[in-house]
Amino acid sequence: MKFPPGSRYVCFAITILDYDRGMPVSVTVQTLHPRKLAAVRREVAPGAVGSVWGPPLGKVWEFIRSQPGLRTDGHNIFLYHHPKQPGAPILCDFGVEVTRTFETAGEVYATETPGGEAAVTVHRGPYNRMKEAHNAIAKWMAANRRESAGHSWEIYGDPAPDPADTETTVVYLLLGSS
Repeated sequence: MKFPPGSRYVCFAITILDYDRGMPVSVTVQTLHPRKLAAVRREVAPGAVGSVWGPPLGKVWEFIRSQPGLRTDGHNIFLYHHPKQPGAPILCDFGVEVTRTFETAGEVYATETPGGEAAVTVHRGPYNRMKEAHNAIAKWMAANRRESAGHSWEIYGDPAPDPADTETTVVYLLLGSS
C-alpha cells in the first residue's frame, strides 16, 4: 500500500513487513508452557552463536543417544538469557527438547524454556537471515509498548532440502509473564 506524500496515517498491525524481501512477518502473542530440555550452557559474545553451537549441541546429542526414551520427536532449541548491559556476552543453553528431567551428566543438564506470555514468529529461510525474525519481534514490541522479559529462544524445525523452506520458530518471553 502506498500513501500520498505528506499524508499521515496511524495504523496498528501485528504483521511487520520485511521490506528487504517484501514478505510479511507475522508476530503473535501466545501463552506458552515450559518445554523440558537437555542442554549445555555457554557464554557467547554477541553475534557469535553461529560459530559456537556445534560442539555443545554435539555433547547433548551424544548424551541423549545414551538415554533410551529421553527424546521422542523434540527439536533443537537454543535458549538465550539476555544480559542487562548491551554488548555483554549472552548465556546460551544449546539444547534438545526431551520427555523428562534427568540427572546432570558432565556438562549436559536438565533445564526448560520459561512459560508465560510470549511474542512468537516463524522464520522461513536460511539460518543466516534469522535476524529478520528477531528484528520483527523487536519492532512489534516497540509498536505495542511491550518489553522482553530477558529470555528468548529458537525452536529449530526439521531441515528442508531447500534452505528457503526451513522453518525456525523465534520466541521472546514478554515482561509481566512467568
